[in-house]
Amino acid sequence: MHYDAIILGAGAAGLMAAGVAGQRGRRVLVVDGNDRPGRKILISGGGRCNFTNLHTAPDRYLSANPHFARSALGRYLAADFVALVDRYGIAWHEKTLGQLFCDGSARAIVDMLMAECPETVSFAFGAGVADVEHDGGFRVTLADGRVAEAPAVVLATGGPSIPKLGASDLSYRLAKRFGLKLVEPRPALVPLTLGEDEALFRSLSGVAAPVAARAGTGAKGAAFREAALFTHRGLSGPAILQVSSYWRHGEAVAIDFVPDAAPGWLVAAKREGPRATLRRQLGRHLPDRLAEALAARIGIGELGGAADRALGEVERRLSDWSFRPTGTEGYAKAEVTVGGIATAELSQRTMEARQVPGLYAIGEAVDVTGWLGGYNFQWAWASGWVAGQAL
Repeated sequence: MHYDAIILGAGAAGLMAAGVAGQRGRRVLVVDGNDRPGRKILISGGGRCNFTNLHTAPDRYLSANPHFARSALGRYLAADFVALVDRYGIAWHEKTLGQLFCDGSARAIVDMLMAECPETVSFAFGAGVADVEHDGGFRVTLADGRVAEAPAVVLATGGPSIPKLGASDLSYRLAKRFGLKLVEPRPALVPLTLGEDEALFRSLSGVAAPVAARAGTGAKGAAFREAALFTHRGLSGPAILQVSSYWRHGEAVAIDFVPDAAPGWLVAAKREGPRATLRRQLGRHLPDRLAEALAARIGIGELGGAADRALGEVERRLSDWSFRPTGTEGYAKAEVTVGGIATAELSQRTMEARQVPGLYAIGEAVDVTGWLGGYNFQWAWASGWVAGQAL
């Protein structure tokens, strides 16, 4: 079987690259170990696919080279993908923070991407990759013994997050075989776990509250103001998933439980009513169970019994409450992977490996990871489009 390009992975990036290359007349083979395409697309956004974000910009992505994604994101915009969605008559809506979702099923996005692939694109579903050899061109041997050859191979199998969908480290292994360096992969957009010393907060499982969460330091840190959710294992919710991408083992995560409170709010409450309790004041900002737990941990009852200075310390603690997670819930619960194939090995204009002509890497396999909210799909579309134009 001879092709112009072989794409390993029928996810968001791989399907985009296949469609673009196919429409340019290239004969493409898409290989995927799953029996159907786009499995991660299908489960995303609660089955409605958060397919892009209107606020896409390079500063919404993590990478050892924060400028690498600029070229692809600038050449294939969120507006370009929205135009494609509109052309297929797929209804969508903006939820919050620029996040766009299908009104109906995510299946419409997968069907659209497949429809974009002309007859020059062939598929081998349920086909594991046994070997990839490179001797001038590329020779891909499938698990069933079939062999395909092409002058180009695209690594688009993503990272190891959500292994139940068939995710693996195949792209990493192949990249290393061909001499490409990796940035250490780790789970991202993932819940964090707490130890026994934080059992009080684990007992709040199911309680959510709007907070401001922070992790990391300096240029390697970020803060997000969204909801945090307490679970029986630790912390989750959008704010926590966001900061998990910046968190490193052993570091703390800081939460501001009262981001809207004005400085001196507890002292002012004391002046208004000395017999008012800390728990009741917290209850004006937070769910009752969380307010009760925080008040119990702080150990202050009536505000009138505390000095103004002590109340000031309580305010500071509530606005910078430190948790020290014991870890994450791992790749099984991670939406994406931070790290991957080093961008220093790739051309930002074509996604082709600098030292291995004909080898490309796109999507989640690359060390480019977006925020929660459609950013990772936009990177998949953009990097896939760039590679498809180059094949």
